[in-house]
Amino acid sequence: MTKTQEQLIIENEELLSRLSEREEILDAMRNGEVDAIVISGEKGEQVYSLSSAETPYRTFVEEMHEGAVTFNKEGLILYCNNRFAELVNQPVDHVIGSSFKKYIIPIDRLNLDNLLAQLTPNKNGTLIIYLNNSIWLKLSIRLLPAYLQGDNYILIATDITELKKKEIELLELHRQLKQQLVQLQDLRFDIINSKIETDVVNKKLEIIIEKLVKENSKLKLNGAELKLKLKKRSVNV
Repeated sequence: MTKTQEQLIIENEELLSRLSEREEILDAMRNGEVDAIVISGEKGEQVYSLSSAETPYRTFVEEMHEGAVTFNKEGLILYCNNRFAELVNQPVDHVIGSSFKKYIIPIDRLNLDNLLAQLTPNKNGTLIIYLNNSIWLKLSIRLLPAYLQGDNYILIATDITELKKKEIELLELHRQLKQQLVQLQDLRFDIINSKIETDVVNKKLEIIIEKLVKENSKLKLNGAELKLKLKKRSVNV
């Protein structure tokens, strides 16, 4: 059936109108004026988001000052943000796919294993670890629910190196003060012992002096008696 010129003009106007609407929609999408679009189909109207629901959260994680890591039960890093890559001095693409444990000292690897074994989806855990590059991190770890990418862990890592340095300095100062206190106590005991010894010596000296005074008195008395006897003898002669 051949369409009349009038019908063609109407269809053309309808097409132009639809095209104009599509262009307006595209302009709105480009300018960020809409967050989603509704499309009618065989299953009815459906809403399509123009950006993933996780986009704002991912942006936040990427820009946060703490390190963020997702890893599986084998310790394989599935995701990390730029901050964590900075903390371990590695590019992001080198960190993702590597083992989380390779960045920490051996004793803290055991501590991490013990903590992970105790975690449940409703129980968070915290742990302070020491990296191989001499950075202290405080980890806040959570086991993700099974419906979120399986049994994986997510952690937030906070750099507490400066705090640990201050803590170590305070502990060293406390150790030195305690050592000085022990030395002062030892000195006090020495002084007390010296005083006791001095008192004993002084007491002995007093006894000796007292004896010497008595002996001297006896000698004087004997001398006087001897002089008297000699004088009597001289008179008799």
